[in-house]
Amino acid sequence: MTEIPRSHPRYASLVARERVADGVKKGLTSTQGLIAQGRGEAFDYLLGERTTPSAAEAEKAAAAMLLLAERPALSVNGNVAALVPEEMVELAWALNVPLEVNLFHRTEERVGKIARLLREQGAVRVLGEEPDTSVPGLDHARALATRGGIYDADVVLIPLEDGDRCEALVAMGKKVIAIDLNPLARTSRKATISIVDNIVRAVPNLTAAVRELSQTGPEQLQEILDSYDNASVLRRSVQEMMSHLQAQFREE
Repeated sequence: MTEIPRSHPRYASLVARERVADGVKKGLTSTQGLIAQGRGEAFDYLLGERTTPSAAEAEKAAAAMLLLAERPALSVNGNVAALVPEEMVELAWALNVPLEVNLFHRTEERVGKIARLLREQGAVRVLGEEPDTSVPGLDHARALATRGGIYDADVVLIPLEDGDRCEALVAMGKKVIAIDLNPLARTSRKATISIVDNIVRAVPNLTAAVRELSQTGPEQLQEILDSYDNASVLRRSVQEMMSHLQAQFREE
């Protein structure tokens, strides 16, 4: 990877860009993932490359939902593996749940490489190498799933996910937590909880919230969810982008 000085004003963004590019070289990420990274980076620019109040609220609600779940599962694709493999494993440990590799541009070689990377980072329960069922309503490789993982889960975290799979999982009766920097995306609009934040911030924030709420009773966790309004959070995320842009122009 290119050595980027920490003094660079966009250090974090450039490091993330290098990680995805390196993921392509290592066979973890598809070349199409580079386009997805660039699109997300543009929205992060609009947010001011920070976790906004609406995102923090969504992350807390997501932590409550995962803690209340009976069979939660975490999905991992190529960009997620390139950007936050260690952080996803840490979240899985905090919740004691499986990670499942799921790819649109699927090859068995890529699935194997991602699974090995997760295990190298300390993951114990990694699924996806031998899918034994499929999600109804999908006609591509994203439909492949594993019993005991995403297929049987009641709550699924889908970072950097496609809208059609999000919609299909919701149609199965699952609660879906999405991490997507685009509040207008179908994924964000169809998910039960939409975290409009950069994944490199969102996953550590989510893990911290899980640990903070781990001793909280189920009634209090349910109160957090009952007071959460995803449509309102998405509207606020757009307003936060607009406010940041307006502030930039006032400074000039």
